[in-house]
Amino acid sequence: MRAAVLQETGQDKLEVLDDVEAVGFGPGKVRIRVRATGLCHSDISAMNGVLPQPAPFVPGHEGAGEILEVGDGVPHLTPGQRVLVSWLPACGHCAACKRGQTQLCLAGFMNAGTPNFRRPAGDVFGFAGTGTFAEEVVVDAGCAVPIPDDVPFDVAALIGCGVTTGLGAALNTADVRAGSSVAVIGCGGVGISAIQGARLKGAAQIVAVDPVASRREAALRFGATRAVAPDELADAKQQLTANEGFDYVFEVVGKSATTRTAYETTRRGGTLVVVGAGATDDFLQLNMFELFFDEKRILPSMYGGGDVRQSYERAIALWRAGRIDLESLITHRVPLAEINEALDQMRTGSALRTCIEI
Repeated sequence: MRAAVLQETGQDKLEVLDDVEAVGFGPGKVRIRVRATGLCHSDISAMNGVLPQPAPFVPGHEGAGEILEVGDGVPHLTPGQRVLVSWLPACGHCAACKRGQTQLCLAGFMNAGTPNFRRPAGDVFGFAGTGTFAEEVVVDAGCAVPIPDDVPFDVAALIGCGVTTGLGAALNTADVRAGSSVAVIGCGGVGISAIQGARLKGAAQIVAVDPVASRREAALRFGATRAVAPDELADAKQQLTANEGFDYVFEVVGKSATTRTAYETTRRGGTLVVVGAGATDDFLQLNMFELFFDEKRILPSMYGGGDVRQSYERAIALWRAGRIDLESLITHRVPLAEINEALDQMRTGSALRTCIEI
């Protein structure tokens, strides 16, 4: 089958190869025919080494498709079922799952070191234990989450990661209060979803911060009340909050520099939500006095900070009701063969989310 493969960490181009085989099918597993997958910035971060991932590997972790085969011991799934791919499945019995914090379950990471694919040249891994930039993928049954027939594959793919992460940061982690002020730093697909979540919660002011003009324009369409470039954030803070700072600030970039800016933009007693996934050697510096004196809450948000499957269901319900716009998040659709063009567009920031049709 065809798949997009990164041969070595640090390369900026993928090779679309036709000699890749999905492996590992057996008890407790399912084989999925991938129909659509989103291109997330985490894929680029894995390619350039910011996020740890053995190579060679097939990127992609937010996808959707149809089940082709079901292994023994999987009574709840059947061939032909429409599913989204969950890159962080919940085992259901660990301490985190029992507390209802399925986003902290480590079961999915246990398979990240096992190859998902094979070529004549050797084994190939799948990013985050999945690898959805391929025509087929074999994953644990827990990674295959059934979706209703009325949910398009491209919309379901986005719910599999970006939408769930951004919405959950506002609805679960921050639990934004009605009438509050919000700033969102980084307005790609995840940041736009956080903006939609803040709007749903009734935030009075939502300031979108991004260096790319097209993303700032998009943020206004999705619910931001103001959109500024990074060098305009200080003025917005002065004008809108009398320089006190915003009630909630979402950092959706994954860098210590922007997180420090987010901290300084948050009011005393306010909430900083760290959504972006950063590198292990990038350290945030805070002094002990400001940490104590400012009493700002710093809340990391892993995969939306709540029960993952409930978050999927909520996103679908909100989409059906017209409360959130998911189709407009997909600004660019390309076939698998044109994936490098899509990568270039994401790096330049010209698209909120690219959907790869497979």
